[in-house]
Amino acid sequence: MKRDSKVSVDPVIPTHDVPHDVRWDRREFVKGLSALAGSAGLLGYDPRPAAAEPPPETTRIRLIDDMTICIAPMFVAEALLKSEGFTDVQYLRVDNFAITEHVVAGDADLALNFAVNIVARFDAGDPVLVLGGVHPGCIELFATDRVRAIHDLKGKTVAIIPNGNTAHLLLSSMVAYVGLDPRKDIHWVEHPYNEFGSLLAAGKIDAFLAFPPTPQELRARRIGHVVVNTSTDRPWSQYYCCMLHGNRDFVRKHPVATKRAMRAILKATDLCAQEPERVARLVVDKGYASRYDYTVQTLKEVPYNAWRAYDPEDTLRFYALRLHEAGMIKASPQKIITEGTDWRLLNELKRELKA
Repeated sequence: MKRDSKVSVDPVIPTHDVPHDVRWDRREFVKGLSALAGSAGLLGYDPRPAAAEPPPETTRIRLIDDMTICIAPMFVAEALLKSEGFTDVQYLRVDNFAITEHVVAGDADLALNFAVNIVARFDAGDPVLVLGGVHPGCIELFATDRVRAIHDLKGKTVAIIPNGNTAHLLLSSMVAYVGLDPRKDIHWVEHPYNEFGSLLAAGKIDAFLAFPPTPQELRARRIGHVVVNTSTDRPWSQYYCCMLHGNRDFVRKHPVATKRAMRAILKATDLCAQEPERVARLVVDKGYASRYDYTVQTLKEVPYNAWRAYDPEDTLRFYALRLHEAGMIKASPQKIITEGTDWRLLNELKRELKA
């Protein structure tokens, strides 16, 4: 969830500017990550189901790092993945935010990406398989005083990243939901993401979608105002934002490895909900984020504890309908759900991870 182009969202802060109490050396980081992973046992998980399973078909797992704070469960999962039998845990640093494209190409096995992106990639014919949802909203629509509601975007200038699609797809689904035509009613302009805040402050654009930790920074700098917060505003808050998906061949060839990896990621999601301060320290130390304060705030605001309650099928149906209404995809929601999802492992893990 900052997905369309590799630009810095955080102001880059040198390590010496980070408070001493949140700077760890590599040895401390590894110890901290292991301790945090060990604390998963304190959440009441029963270790017997994992012990009873066969070992993973492969001991290598490849995930994607796109430097977005909201995907913190993927970073925290590293130690948990090793406890699941993966001896080679790799993170592919994505510089262009083409997350699902890398999964489809076989460069990564599993990843988190926005539901709208996954829907669009399936519509394009990519062999992607959605496995479940990880958390609801983390995205906010910021605007000038000229925009007080989504329908006020008609005729307004909205910034998106060059050659990107996340903001375009998501905001198109939003305006379609209120009856606007994103192809005719919005003036889309392309700029580097790290210029959006200054453009909004200068009134040169009317709105843009902000991804963590940009919303935290904009509020701190009193730039613009929030029109939609997908964590709290209906209907967006009722659906997953980031969803776990995998390379179809990998999932089908490695069902045990896929389930074990999913278990580690979902346990890590619970840790993000229950220990945001400790997770933030680890995320900052590892270099996935530069600002500890913004990271903690993001982790506390994203509803990680909702992954059991939401229905991933509802999410795909909702966004597929919106994009279909906007003329941006051709596949029907039912085709996407029937051919592009597999909920078996998620349902098993929901029963197992009852804590």
